[in-house]
Amino acid sequence: MIKSRVDTRRANNPKTAKAKGRRLQNAVVKKLLLLLPGVQPDDIQSRSMGSNGEDIILSPYARSMFPYSVECKNQEKLNLWKAWDQTQGNADEYQPLLIVGKNNTRPLAVVDLDHFFELEAYYERD
Repeated sequence: MIKSRVDTRRANNPKTAKAKGRRLQNAVVKKLLLLLPGVQPDDIQSRSMGSNGEDIILSPYARSMFPYSVECKNQEKLNLWKAWDQTQGNADEYQPLLIVGKNNTRPLAVVDLDHFFELEAYYERD
């Protein structure tokens, strides 16, 4: 009789998928707290998984320094255009910012091309 090998990797179920997404959101919150001077932990919150709207909730004070609407996607396979549509839909009057990640890779930030070049032009003036 042949014994089957048991797969010890974690199953990709909704609970582990949400935990993976939450890790990326929390990493973004930590980075923003380091980046924005004078911002307190209450000024930047990670939205609970499954809730509608932006993934990172900013106070008016934090938003004045970081005028982005952040959507986080931590998935092995990602439909980038669908994720970008969701990011734009949640952005209102703020600049959409999509943060994408997957296992064993550094997260990436996705912004509109025109906005990217506006940022480059702004920093070239300094």
